[in-house]
Amino acid sequence: MKKVLVTYITHSGTTRDVAEAIAEEISKTGFEAQVFELAEVKSTNDFDAVVIGAPMIIGWHRSALNYLNTHKADLASKPMALFLTAMSLTESPSPEMQGVDLHIDQKLITPPQKPGRFSFKESFTTLKHYLAPVLKAAPTSLKALAFFGGRLDIYRLKWFDALFVMLVVGAKPGEKRNWPDIRAWGASLPALLKLDEK
Repeated sequence: MKKVLVTYITHSGTTRDVAEAIAEEISKTGFEAQVFELAEVKSTNDFDAVVIGAPMIIGWHRSALNYLNTHKADLASKPMALFLTAMSLTESPSPEMQGVDLHIDQKLITPPQKPGRFSFKESFTTLKHYLAPVLKAAPTSLKALAFFGGRLDIYRLKWFDALFVMLVVGAKPGEKRNWPDIRAWGASLPALLKLDEK
């Protein structure tokens, strides 16, 4: 049975909950999915595919980017998927991503206040702003990338992160996870990662 590593970084448990839901859906399709916090992952050798998730707080979580950069060569030999949790995503053009399936929870998208022009705050929540460092760090084996709504609990963030999220991004505390969308993406991953192929 092929094994999938679903790993995550979290500040308040939100991204862990999403990772666990994704792993449950992968398991329902007949593959083994194991969930670990990224800091616990020493090797991906025992896995046939890797899924990494992290929140967007002043960009995608630095530890996730560092992991991708540090393990790029090892990860390039396995099909990969990434997911990002965020409180807002400003409607904007999608960057060119050949061979990568981009999934966005449509409930997360908000149009810019002025069509065709982004405000200072909106510029921090565009696809281009979010994805540029992620795509630069991602290995060539990246097959799928998803944006999901998260949950914002200001009291669980470091003070600087909380200030940035509230003042610069303008996100409000609350719950934005769309469980049917998250679970549907998880169920689609074996096909996107081509796990049925030998």
